[in-house]
Amino acid sequence: MNAPKIYQAIIAAPGFALGIQCDDDEISAIDFLEPRAEQAAVSPLAAEAERQLRAYLTDPAFIFALPLRPVGTPFQRRVWAQISAIPSGQTDSYGQLAKNLKNAARAVGQACGANHYPVVIPCHRVIATSGTGDKKLGGFARARGGFLLEVKRWLLQHEGHELARQPS
Repeated sequence: MNAPKIYQAIIAAPGFALGIQCDDDEISAIDFLEPRAEQAAVSPLAAEAERQLRAYLTDPAFIFALPLRPVGTPFQRRVWAQISAIPSGQTDSYGQLAKNLKNAARAVGQACGANHYPVVIPCHRVIATSGTGDKKLGGFARARGGFLLEVKRWLLQHEGHELARQPS
């Protein structure tokens, strides 16, 4: 059985929480959590990550500047770089990113699901090419529905994207 993750800070957001893992120098993960009580930052970097995430929750156009620990395969890092270039309030499709990267949409989706830094690397801005409602939203953090899809819907709505307002 896996040991529970230890977070250096937890911040509440509407309908979810964000858990921050870091050492003194780099952020190692940000996790979407079910709603829970906040946990005060235990280090200067955790406090800075908390400050920046709160700034985004107030202003969806906020630009992050956090030291992220390098993770992922070279392909995943290329996908995440493409995703990071999608402006707030806009989306791109798995298919278009795959075309840009000369790869398959499924591979792009798998790279999105492997993202260690959601919100900072905004995988929520990647949607399906076709479909409506939840099918258009696609998956999120390797989930096809439920809690994480509601987080994706909230993030897109927070950024003013019309797709989040469409019925399922």
